[in-house]
Amino acid sequence: MKIGLTGGIATGKSTVSSMLAKKGALLVDADAIAREVMLPGHPVLAEVTAHFGQDVLLEDGTLNRKKLGEIIFHQPDQRQVLNEITHPAIRREIEERMARYEAQHPQRLVVADIPLLLESRAQYPYLEQIVVVYVPREVQIGRLMERDALTRDAAEARVASQMDIEEKKQMADCVIDNSGTLTNTQLQVDKLWLQMVQL
Repeated sequence: MKIGLTGGIATGKSTVSSMLAKKGALLVDADAIAREVMLPGHPVLAEVTAHFGQDVLLEDGTLNRKKLGEIIFHQPDQRQVLNEITHPAIRREIEERMARYEAQHPQRLVVADIPLLLESRAQYPYLEQIVVVYVPREVQIGRLMERDALTRDAAEARVASQMDIEEKKQMADCVIDNSGTLTNTQLQVDKLWLQMVQL
């Protein structure tokens, strides 16, 4: 079975994905794939360099993330170009890995950890269930301030830049509420696991 795991910034998605992995799920991490396609020798990095110029590379041929970040931060149209280059390749790799895992391990749960899954739901028609890791917005802001040493304004701005967590909660097939203790989260993951394995 193929499921998508998502949430908001600082909701604890990686905590839940590692709990699922410990139970035997096979994980496909969209963020890790996004880093892989920007490694030297990958055609996506070559395309990014062709568009943005050699300035976005460091001397060793790796991506100068700071330089590229400056360009797309100040020019939304260039951010769109970057997304058009990278997103299809990332989505393709996610789909291929999930299909390969399912073919090799038909009895195992395959989980795709995708931060912006609900913002682009139509691109993932093969996912059978969507699991949202949820905490209330105030908890999100507090955890983000603590985790990244941010001011409240900066944390609020980051949270506000994403789809509202309450909206994501409404769109989920299953919600893991991660606002309590780790033990409480683990109990919910255990329950989810039993449901998924029985399907």
